[in-house]
Amino acid sequence: MKTRKSASNQTVYQLKITLKDIRPPIWRRIQVLSSTTLQQLHLIVQAAMGWENYHMHSFSIAGIDYGQPQPEYDLNVRSEKTVKLSQVVKSEKSKFSYTYDFGDSWEHEILVEKELPSSPDTNFPVCITGKRACPPEDCGGSWGYAELLEIITDPSHPEYEERIEWVGESFNPDIFDIDEVNQRLGEFK
Repeated sequence: MKTRKSASNQTVYQLKITLKDIRPPIWRRIQVLSSTTLQQLHLIVQAAMGWENYHMHSFSIAGIDYGQPQPEYDLNVRSEKTVKLSQVVKSEKSKFSYTYDFGDSWEHEILVEKELPSSPDTNFPVCITGKRACPPEDCGGSWGYAELLEIITDPSHPEYEERIEWVGESFNPDIFDIDEVNQRLGEFK
């Protein structure tokens, strides 16, 4: 994505992205331009949440699935490439879903919290707040992540050393680093 300062006639959507089936919740609050395509939003969600874009994904909006059609897979999705948020977001408080990694099935709820006027001095996308670290890739979805958290908080567990080595000693599920997220988002501006 190119650097995108907002144009004066653009609407900004404030979105809350929440990873479903995780307690305590993992979420991000971001602001994006209404001209953002679903393909761009996919990359923004990846950066904001902390995913690495290793797997397939889809959006489900008003009963229609969008993604990257791939003939080798029997996915019934419409192309996300040119569909703008302004075409599918009908109002504030509307919700849609984003699924990442069909094996682990990471389900995200995306809530349109607000429609805001644009600011010519702000570059979008931007993360304004959030909670908790993203789960590691390929940890088995919400159930696997819950098991991982149990293991890494119990040094007497037989798999403790192996799992700590896998996630890294610096992994802290309670830490949200907004500067890191905005640095990642800055790569798309």
